[in-house]
Amino acid sequence: MNEQDNGGAALANGADKTPVAGMISQYVKDLSFENPNAPGIFQSQAMPRIDVQFNIGTLQIAEDVHEVILKIDVRSETDDGVAFVVDLSYAGLFGLRNIPEEHVQLFLLGEAPRLLFPFARRVLADTVRDGGFQPLLLEPIDFNALYMQQVQGQAGGEVPIEDIGHA
Repeated sequence: MNEQDNGGAALANGADKTPVAGMISQYVKDLSFENPNAPGIFQSQAMPRIDVQFNIGTLQIAEDVHEVILKIDVRSETDDGVAFVVDLSYAGLFGLRNIPEEHVQLFLLGEAPRLLFPFARRVLADTVRDGGFQPLLLEPIDFNALYMQQVQGQAGGEVPIEDIGHA
């Protein structure tokens, strides 16, 4: 009997070496919203300056399971003071099986954040809105391109890959 005729016994025995990567779960790991100058800041007519920074961290939880944390820090200021500060750590657990070692980091720092970002973006927008401001809608981010830039920069002795960048 060959592998195709055995009703999946090869899969149960771990003989299948097909690469598999998938999200197991996702969650808010940490969320902080500050509105230090309320209620006075709501009287301000000045245009806010918004600074958005992000970072990606990974942690191996088990042999085939990794946690990816997308950290987004937002600070909004006007000439009248700080409007709001949001710190969000949005995480996901990812299962990786039979992925070549040279592709693991690309997945964890490029593809996994791309999968997490739309959900983190919604949490961020809802938090800012619930804080009394217009929802903050971040533009999509090409994490794969940022990862490749970091790899090229690191080859030249520049920034560590985990510090993927700033928006």
